[in-house]
Amino acid sequence: MQDPPIARGFRGKRPPPTANDRIPPGQHLTHDFPVLSAGPTPTLRLESWSFALQAGGALLGKWSWSEFEALPQTQVKVDIHCVTTWSKLDTTWQGVTIDTLLEVAGISEPPQPYAMLHCDGGYTTNVPVADLLAGKAMIATRYEGKPLSPEHGGPARLLVPHLYFWKSAKWVRRLRFIEHDEPGFWESLGYHLYGDPWREQRYAGD
Repeated sequence: MQDPPIARGFRGKRPPPTANDRIPPGQHLTHDFPVLSAGPTPTLRLESWSFALQAGGALLGKWSWSEFEALPQTQVKVDIHCVTTWSKLDTTWQGVTIDTLLEVAGISEPPQPYAMLHCDGGYTTNVPVADLLAGKAMIATRYEGKPLSPEHGGPARLLVPHLYFWKSAKWVRRLRFIEHDEPGFWESLGYHLYGDPWREQRYAGD
């Protein structure tokens, strides 16, 4: 089987920077993959899993696990940065980009400028739609060539690596387009609405 394509939005054309250049201010490099969650790890059966796109009360698209697995896949190698100050370089993920989901759903243009991601366990996080398009984000189902483990958000999590990793919501089930930016779970508890690691946007007011 042909390897999944590398999304253009995840890879630039400039020479690769040094490791120090790739670590945002206030971060330190780790070779582990720490497990941090807002609550207990959900237990579910793939037969009951689905992912949906929604705008207001309208359902724009919905896929079962088998349907989602049959969609065009993309593989990326990216650095990730947690708000708790660790950074991990050259992580490899596979999944379905948000661009692909919109295309398959027949959506030429997102209906609203913001999105709220809803997950098993009641977790939510907000992301501007512009940060989800042009190959910048995916619903990831594999990490380092293996199915995504439950403690790291499996069977599927959002991957939006240019923002702090709390934005890459675990156990994601629904992307809801919204007209105005709204705080999600951590944002309502004082975390930054956007979360740019290069600007150290950890908390409200940063």
